[in-house]
Amino acid sequence: MINVGVIGATGSVGSAVMSVCEAWPDKIRVMALAANHRSGKLAGLAEKFHVSKVYTYDECGDEGLEAVALDPEIQHVVFTSSGTAAIKALCSALKAGKTVSLANKESIVVAGKWVMPLVSRPDQLRPLDSEHNAIWQCLHGEDKSFVRKIYLTASGGPFRNFSPEELQTVTPEMALRHPVWNMGAKITVDSATLMNKGIELIEAMYLFGLDESKVDAVISPGSFVHGLVEFEDGSVKMLAAEPDMMLPAGSCLFWPDRFFPSEGFRRPSYSVHDVRFEPPDSVRFPAMRIARECMRLKGGYPAVLVGADEAAVNMFLEGRIGFTQIAGLVETVLESRNWGEPASLDEAVALVDDGRREALRLAGS
Repeated sequence: MINVGVIGATGSVGSAVMSVCEAWPDKIRVMALAANHRSGKLAGLAEKFHVSKVYTYDECGDEGLEAVALDPEIQHVVFTSSGTAAIKALCSALKAGKTVSLANKESIVVAGKWVMPLVSRPDQLRPLDSEHNAIWQCLHGEDKSFVRKIYLTASGGPFRNFSPEELQTVTPEMALRHPVWNMGAKITVDSATLMNKGIELIEAMYLFGLDESKVDAVISPGSFVHGLVEFEDGSVKMLAAEPDMMLPAGSCLFWPDRFFPSEGFRRPSYSVHDVRFEPPDSVRFPAMRIARECMRLKGGYPAVLVGADEAAVNMFLEGRIGFTQIAGLVETVLESRNWGEPASLDEAVALVDDGRREALRLAGS
């Protein structure tokens, strides 16, 4: 029996984790739940799983997240919340020797320099996002010195075939219709601009301890292939599956075992999948190129990227800037000054706010 605490239990990824927990009540006991605020969904989960330890960030702040991370009854802490609020709790869980499943990009992009050294054993930190989870599984049993390059995949978003002129007409309503995944508004827009994939590249660089030159992405429409690892001998390992977040959630919770319910998820339909790969178009979708430059520069640039992008996406959703202006505004923020190396974790987190404020200032808000 694995005792689990889930931070971000009510989001889309958190819901997949809870579905896996529900499917295997004889293997997983949910001991604590945390979310950003109180809701009927959170209350329903607490009742369904008989959880008495329930925390909300807007009421308990960092202390609630720390309570989950350090609970002596919990062996495995799952982080599926977005933003930087859970970084300190993540560090605490790793320091305490807890097994951690992570689907929080910002924690690694902003604070990878401080988080990754806290990992004390193989598979203590398990990537839960589908692409990073795929790479994690493909690297198992391999010597990383023989890895030539890893590739995260992207569906290409709803506007993959749009011309530059058509991209000028994209509205928030159009951008929020992702062709494959059901996600929150911010990450859905990021997927449409390909900024999400750029941010995931930075995350992968830190997660897998690879030079930025060995981390790349390809467009793979349909999202059947989630990640590829190319080795120096020319061979390639890839992980393919129907797009269902219960699969990476299950792999993280049960690794190295593969338990999964016999019903409720889609098995691969090989006859309907045309597996193909395309290079990202950095002209129509410059966001990934901008993120790659932050990978190269490192220092405070990844943290500023996170904050600037958050502000730019919010402005787009509010109708204050156009779809194609999102990446341009982020790039202007990054070029506005020298965003040097943060000296501490707190400074790195503060740079997210700096990026957000600078984007608002440059946009005249």
